[in-house]
Amino acid sequence: MRVRKKLGVCYVLMVLLTIAIVIPIIWLVFISMKPNSEIMNNPLSLPNALDFGNYVSALQTLDLFTLYKNTAFIAVCSLAVEIVITFSSAVGLTRLYYRSDGVRSGLQGFLQLGLAVSPFILLFPIYKINKFLGFSQQLSLILPYIATSISFNTLLFTAYLRTVPKELDEAALMDGVSLWQLMTKILVPIAKPVLATVIIFNLLYIWNEYPFASIMIEKPAYYTISRGIAAFQGQYNIDYGGLAAYSVMVLLPELVFSRLPPFTMIGLFAFGVGSAVGAGVGDASLPFCASSLSPLSSVVPSSAFGVGEGVAVASAVFSFSLIVTNSANTYAFCPK
Repeated sequence: MRVRKKLGVCYVLMVLLTIAIVIPIIWLVFISMKPNSEIMNNPLSLPNALDFGNYVSALQTLDLFTLYKNTAFIAVCSLAVEIVITFSSAVGLTRLYYRSDGVRSGLQGFLQLGLAVSPFILLFPIYKINKFLGFSQQLSLILPYIATSISFNTLLFTAYLRTVPKELDEAALMDGVSLWQLMTKILVPIAKPVLATVIIFNLLYIWNEYPFASIMIEKPAYYTISRGIAAFQGQYNIDYGGLAAYSVMVLLPELVFSRLPPFTMIGLFAFGVGSAVGAGVGDASLPFCASSLSPLSSVVPSSAFGVGEGVAVASAVFSFSLIVTNSANTYAFCPK
């Protein structure tokens, strides 16, 4: 009874928080339908009429298809490389045997040392390195995105893989699988929640990242979504209506992405690795293991990693409350 009351209070608070944070989205949509004069005179009022002129102006100012294509290309290339690197390193740190725990701790500490350094501090050095090596345009963004993601991704992957019982490894080795098969056929399916989390975090970071894109990308043909927003700022004025309309069009794909089924299972993982274990690892993951590994079904019972339905509901509401940070900057986590 006491647990239900706590969950009820948590649910009410999350609903109120969600309403408070969703309001800026509605306000952004209203602003996008108002002329600049009305925005400047009374920015909080409702639009006098539904005017889509700002959307037409934004589409005429920028080639959205090219911006989406450039951003998607950079995001896919960066994600593919960084996930392979960081997941492999996490498997090595958590599943392999070391004669000394100090070596393991030292390697992990070295890989996570980058968390202490803001990537924006490295902006000028990276720019000079790109110029020296002759990297430009999209390649000058892909490599920094990969490098700056290693520490954070490794932290998530290692924290999650430590919760996976090593009896799975033993059962797999008894069946004669190799290390590569262990990683691809067993650990990767089980790690779907953290993989979804890493993909969402990194994709939204790349989608919204502006400082690197504004410095590294020089030719308009290679502009990204975030870089294109500067087109609405002139030397002496800013097109607020066009800026708001552009922000709405940039925001919509992120909301659609957040509702895709593979990414609705991460639960509370955005805020704690332990909660995600309950939300994602269990019966839903085990059937994807190698069919020849018959002992797997008896090694980990489904109840070992379960969480209460109330926590899942509360986490869903709380996750949805993160939809907006700044107008077009969105972080959405929608557990089922």
